[in-house]
Amino acid sequence: MIVRIMGEGQVKLDDAHFIELNKLDDELLAEMESGDEAGFRRTLGALLDSVRRLGTPLPDDSLEPSALILPGPDASLAEVREMLSDDGLIPG
Repeated sequence: MIVRIMGEGQVKLDDAHFIELNKLDDELLAEMESGDEAGFRRTLGALLDSVRRLGTPLPDDSLEPSALILPGPDASLAEVREMLSDDGLIPG
């Protein structure tokens, strides 16, 4: 699976990591729904760190179709709310 982190680039992830990332996505959704800004910041950082840690960065000149597009680390809660569908950042 190819994941794009906005403002950073693309990362190739093994599908086996989907469960771990989906748990973080669920936490992020709960924090957004409750308006927990501190929790949102913490969990967004953890989600992005996990993608970076578990994945392999693609070259900057590579443009593969992305299965997922994640907000960058500086995205606001309001910006991320606009990105979300009913399924969250990671389709379930």
